[in-house]
Amino acid sequence: MKRFYAQAAWVAAGSSYAVQLDGRAIKTPARNPLQLPTEKLADAIAREWAAQAEDIDPTTMPLTALAQGALDQVAQERSRIISRIAAFADSDMLYYRGDENQAALVAHQAEKWDPLLDWARARYDISFQLTYGIMHQSQAPQTIARLTEAVEAQDDFTIAAMLSLVGLAGSLVAILGLVEQVFDVETLWPVMNLEELWQEEQWGRDDLAVETRARKQAEFAAAVHFLTLARS
Repeated sequence: MKRFYAQAAWVAAGSSYAVQLDGRAIKTPARNPLQLPTEKLADAIAREWAAQAEDIDPTTMPLTALAQGALDQVAQERSRIISRIAAFADSDMLYYRGDENQAALVAHQAEKWDPLLDWARARYDISFQLTYGIMHQSQAPQTIARLTEAVEAQDDFTIAAMLSLVGLAGSLVAILGLVEQVFDVETLWPVMNLEELWQEEQWGRDDLAVETRARKQAEFAAAVHFLTLARS
C-alpha cells in the first residue's frame, strides 16, 4: 500500500488515546477504532506510522499489529484466545526434559528451568508432572485451572501480547513470570532457547537456526515492548 498521509500523531480520546493520520483516526482491519490504553503506546504506534516510506510495510509495524489483535481478536473472541494461550498449561516446554541418556542436558535443564517452575508452584499453589523423554503426561486439573485463571485475569492488550509471547517461548509459566515482572526478557530468552543453544555447544553453529532464532527474538522483544507500553 502506498503511503497516503503526510503526518501521524496521537491525541487523547476520553480515557484512552487514538492515532490520527492527517487528523483522521485510524481504524483496525475490522473497522474498530484504534483506541489505546496509554499515551506511551499511542506515541510509539504513531511513530511506526510516521516512519513509513513511500510504501507502507506492515512488517515494520509490530506494535500496530498487536494493538489491532487486541481490538479485533481478543476483544471480540476473548474466550477462544484465552483457550489458545491456556493450552500451554498442559504442554509447557518446561515440563519436558531429556531422557536417561542425556544426563548432562537434564542437569542443565533443571538448573535453568526449575526456578521458573518453583516460582509458579509457590505463586499459584500448584504442582507439576515432569516428563523425561518425549511422551506427553497430562498435568493435574488444578494446575491447568489455576494457570488458566491467571490468563483470564489479564486485560485484552496483555492477552494480545501473551498470545505472541507464549507461542514464541513455548512456555506459559515463563510468560506469566514476565507479565508479573518476576523475570525479565534478558533472563528468559536464553532459558527459552536452552535446548537449541545446548545443541550448538555440542555440535556447532547452524546458520539457518541462528537466523531463525534472531527473527524470533526480534518478534519476542517487540511483544515485550508492546506489553510494557500498554501498562505504563
